[in-house]
Amino acid sequence: MLAGQIMTPRPVTVTPGATIAEAAQLMLEHRISGLPVTDGKGALMGIITEGDLLRRAEIGTERHRSRWLELLLGPGRLAQDYVDVHARKVADAMTAEVVTISPRQSLESVVELMEQHRVKRLPVVTHGRLVGIVSRADLVRALVRVLSQKALPDNVKRGDAEIRSAILHILDRELWGPRFSVDVDVENGTVYLHGAVADDRERTAVAVAAENVPGVRAVRNHLTWVEPVSDFAVSADGD
Repeated sequence: MLAGQIMTPRPVTVTPGATIAEAAQLMLEHRISGLPVTDGKGALMGIITEGDLLRRAEIGTERHRSRWLELLLGPGRLAQDYVDVHARKVADAMTAEVVTISPRQSLESVVELMEQHRVKRLPVVTHGRLVGIVSRADLVRALVRVLSQKALPDNVKRGDAEIRSAILHILDRELWGPRFSVDVDVENGTVYLHGAVADDRERTAVAVAAENVPGVRAVRNHLTWVEPVSDFAVSADGD
């Protein structure tokens, strides 16, 4: 899946000359936490988010440092702090160096960029112009669509043997696949798991693997976790 397939097209934007009050009001009206900053031709110039508005003199949330730390930071950093706290225009408060993506970018790389740069949204740019934005909410919406499409239609039935085979195939191909014996039984779409695993996380992973097979109605996890060194066993109900 690509960024262009899940992005929000024509996102709400703000101009560099807009006031902080106008930007904040736009965020509230549209229930969003960030605004791309564009010029009159749609070129991306920066982004302003709720995070940029947390430290403000108007509400008494500016950062207070000790005198000795202010001396260590130097006048340049202190001057920037003053601008961040007192800026009246978006141009002075926005983040100018913005990580962007293209509509053809894979969702895997989109998520990697979000994690790497610790951002919640990425502007989508084509030939220097803003065409959309991908936020965490867009990724969640894509997940919901995929999950709803993954369910089998009511008129399509999947046999118990086919379900069992699919589960065993998953366990066989995964590197974390159980090192001990796991029995998989399926009855009317309900999966019953018995046997032992060497790690409690494997027990959860086996159940999740079963839940992901289309046609599974429920999973009954009776796997026992056996600690390899001590042979200490913990059943699925914690006993």
